[in-house]
Amino acid sequence: MSSEAGTELPVTELPTTDSPATQPFVIELRGVVLSLGGRKVLNGVNLSVRRGELLAIIGASGGGKSTLLRLISGLSVPDAGVDSGQIEVRGQTAYVFQDDRLLPWRTAARNVALPHELGAGGPLSPAQALQLVGMSSYSDYLPAQLSGGMRSRVALARALAQAGDILLLDEPFAALDALVRERFNAELRHLHEKTGQTTVLVTHSIHEAVLLADRVAVLSGGQVVAVLETGRGTAQAQAVPVPALEVQLRTLLGAGDSTYNWLPPERPHPRLDLWPLLSVALALLLWHLFASRLNAPYLLPTPLQVWQGFISDQATFLGALAITARTAVLGTLLGGLLGMVLGYLLARLPWLERFASPFVVASQSTPIVVLAPLLAFYLGFGVRSAVTVSALSAFYPLMVAMTIGVREVDRRYHELFWTLRASAWARFAHLELPGALPVLLGGLRLSFSLALIGAVVWEFTDSNVKGLGFLVSQAGVYFQKDRQLAALALLVLLGMLFYGLITCLETTLRRRRGQLRED
Repeated sequence: MSSEAGTELPVTELPTTDSPATQPFVIELRGVVLSLGGRKVLNGVNLSVRRGELLAIIGASGGGKSTLLRLISGLSVPDAGVDSGQIEVRGQTAYVFQDDRLLPWRTAARNVALPHELGAGGPLSPAQALQLVGMSSYSDYLPAQLSGGMRSRVALARALAQAGDILLLDEPFAALDALVRERFNAELRHLHEKTGQTTVLVTHSIHEAVLLADRVAVLSGGQVVAVLETGRGTAQAQAVPVPALEVQLRTLLGAGDSTYNWLPPERPHPRLDLWPLLSVALALLLWHLFASRLNAPYLLPTPLQVWQGFISDQATFLGALAITARTAVLGTLLGGLLGMVLGYLLARLPWLERFASPFVVASQSTPIVVLAPLLAFYLGFGVRSAVTVSALSAFYPLMVAMTIGVREVDRRYHELFWTLRASAWARFAHLELPGALPVLLGGLRLSFSLALIGAVVWEFTDSNVKGLGFLVSQAGVYFQKDRQLAALALLVLLGMLFYGLITCLETTLRRRRGQLRED
């Protein structure tokens, strides 16, 4: 087997099998009927697949070839009724979809390791499976860093690492150009000969089917109209004759290879964006000029006077900053965790969303500044109550983000996890939570901002919690505008700091997944 660079791939020797023609059937379909959108896609399909053979299925686009694979794997079921036929599959299936369905947040090695992590791993280790398809050198690459051909190989390696003695291939190389596809066809045939795995291949190419398969099934009009022997897999196997002109063209064109890995271009060194700094400097200058001309520090002190007010009582300000920051962070964590739990339940249980929607909407329709005095009556005063109010403020955005994020996980990935026989917990931990993470980070930015507002509102209400909100209120009572504005400036800086940190994390995550590239 040749690699993308044209070198021979290492292979793992597996026990040889007898001729496929002598093996019992491991897949049998008898009179299978399946309708989609009111149209019969399959109408009485009869097909048997021998153990260890490579069977190709060809037919027109939309003729039901992929649907046939989905029936064999169990992703789809025949129509209900006694006349809808029977399907018997004697063994476990591993599915290679037409699109690679690699999880963008996992490297090639971790994508291949997914079946083992979910308890569906086979005798081949992830490293062996990657070696078998010639991708060991790219094990640490993310899907966004690989070419289409390389991603197809990783998807094949993932299926080989799965516990399955039946391999289902749904046009795995459809996106490749003709020259590279021909070379991959040869590698696939060589791989099948080494593993002896029962393989069902869906393809549009007649040449590809004859080149690879032991038998070719022709699907037309929703039925298998013919199954032809190619002679491969028997003692009388003969090479497929190739026209002289085709040989000449292949010689002239050489061994095509358009599957070099894609790497994001090296990012230039980040340039300092001066516009935000200039806008802040201009605002401070205008503030200074206006306040100096007004000459009324009790109404509007200059920026320098505000700074001096901060320096004169620095310990008090920093202590208040720590109290407010702690309340906002704890409130975000508590409210965010509860919001994520409820959001996940709402995403998975539509009836619960309809049942709970009046209470969720009502809880967010009443401003926290109105609820604070009532909550003080029931909860009492102190830090614990402050965190509770902050958590109530942070709850809603992360609940919505989790609901939307889980629902937006691509259905194709759910099908992949179904073929891997993943448990509900494994599906959540390895698919739904990582898939929803970009949306969750967006919700986290808003949640922290609201948690900070909730903390400040409580500090206005409860003088026992001496955070920045308390300092703003106290300074306002004594007309100490320099202290009041200093506390407000610290609040703004705190909000900007956390907002910037979360934004940087989100940008890094999206870039790593190939969802964000440098211009």
